[in-house]
Amino acid sequence: MDQILQIVLVVIFIATLLNILLKKIGLPTIIGYILTGVILTNLYSIGLHNKEMLDGVSEFGIVFLMFTIGLEFSITVLSSMKKEVFLYGFLQLIATSFILSLMSYYFFDIELKGAIIIGSGLSLSSTAIVIKILNEKKDLQRQYGRKALGILLFQDIAVIPLFIMVSIFANSDANISALLWKTAYGAFIVVITIYLIGKYLLNFILTYITSLKTYEIFIATLLFIVVGSSLVAHYYGFSYSLGAFLAGIMISETKFKHQIEADMIPFRDILLGVFFITVGMQIDIAVLLNYFFIILGITVLIMFLKFTVLFFTLNFFTQKRTAFKTALALSQIGEFAIVLFELARNSSLIGQTYTQILIISVVISMIISPFIINHIRYLADMILKEENIEIDFIDSSNLSNHVVVCGYGRLGKIVSRKLQQRNIKFIIIEHDIKLVKEAINEGVLAIFGNAAMPNIQKAVNLKEAVSAIVAIDNEEKLYMVCESLRENSPHLHIIANVKDAHTKELLFKSVDHILFEPENTATLLVNEALSCRP
Repeated sequence: MDQILQIVLVVIFIATLLNILLKKIGLPTIIGYILTGVILTNLYSIGLHNKEMLDGVSEFGIVFLMFTIGLEFSITVLSSMKKEVFLYGFLQLIATSFILSLMSYYFFDIELKGAIIIGSGLSLSSTAIVIKILNEKKDLQRQYGRKALGILLFQDIAVIPLFIMVSIFANSDANISALLWKTAYGAFIVVITIYLIGKYLLNFILTYITSLKTYEIFIATLLFIVVGSSLVAHYYGFSYSLGAFLAGIMISETKFKHQIEADMIPFRDILLGVFFITVGMQIDIAVLLNYFFIILGITVLIMFLKFTVLFFTLNFFTQKRTAFKTALALSQIGEFAIVLFELARNSSLIGQTYTQILIISVVISMIISPFIINHIRYLADMILKEENIEIDFIDSSNLSNHVVVCGYGRLGKIVSRKLQQRNIKFIIIEHDIKLVKEAINEGVLAIFGNAAMPNIQKAVNLKEAVSAIVAIDNEEKLYMVCESLRENSPHLHIIANVKDAHTKELLFKSVDHILFEPENTATLLVNEALSCRP
């Protein structure tokens, strides 16, 4: 017991100290946790038994992460993501696995079975890192965030057949049809069990528990639901995280969704920290030093290949910018690859040295990934220059005394509805072709283009407009659009909604009326409170 407490104390001290230092220079806490794992393994002997204990605890970091993500996606939302999960996810996994397997077989002279396992493992991306950062950045609901999530969900599902593949390769006498039948049967039981419990029991149970007004009983019930769902999925051969995700989807249909999400965040963040520590513990410093340039070259090559394959695959179905950002977000190698490589090594399908090189490559890619995802918009702006977009002809002669709305996102849609209710003539400028089609299908006049470009402004007859409402979430784009509108139409009345005080100061001279979101929200709350006075 004393030894365990000492280890816990050392882990907390190292992780806290590193993260304080990294936060001061603007680096994510994920890096601090991984470095903590490296230090623990190589500078402080913790023993194999304790490492296995940490491995077991850390897996539930991903479980709680997937549970909270499931809360964000109701059955209706998930059903609308069929293309992201089953089309994009399938194409990404097949194409990437095929190319990387061929490279492993021909260039590194690895036996065919081992090459297929390596290619399949390297095609997986990190659910823990990508979803954690996208969640923190509020990017999961963006186009590239949804596509990244859909592909990651397919990869999580694909992990099961990949593990079965290792078993088949290791045992030539394995009954393939029996294994496949067992997997299909297990999937049916897991989905039906969690669905029935969620539909007919959850609301009743949670309503009764909350009526007791005892917070610890409510928390204990939530933990039971999450862990229980995970164990049901694992019992039938699936990952713990898949069961937790399904449980989250079921709870998302209840009225307790938001309270549960807030209560689960502390558990999720602590256990995710433990998970990343165990990732860092996979690094063998001796192997890293001996094969440093080989490992670095392999890591960069794999990330570049994954990015290239996914970018060109998605480019057929979506905007180039969205494809670019999705491919960048998923260019790293995932945590399940480590498990797959270890299983293959234990089955003598991959050699010890190859396994360690691959595992270190996985970890290095996971260390690099947060830097890429946190600067994904900057990279997209830097590499994908604005194009001269061909637009459909619009007869602008009848557009006068109208309102130009820049952006058809969440805010833009609300603004459009308000204008429609008042029978005010308006036109939308939107840079996402899918949102343009959505607006047109709803009977709204809209064009595809960048609102900061003069030819787009001319197409909507901006000089004859009464005003322009800039409803763009991205602060950098909002600033660019407002500056361009003011430069090209000095007398235009411009209204913009901003969330950041710094952006408000930047727009002071360009915009006639700035709605500062925190200030407006506070004013509405105070007015509502005062209206209740007798």
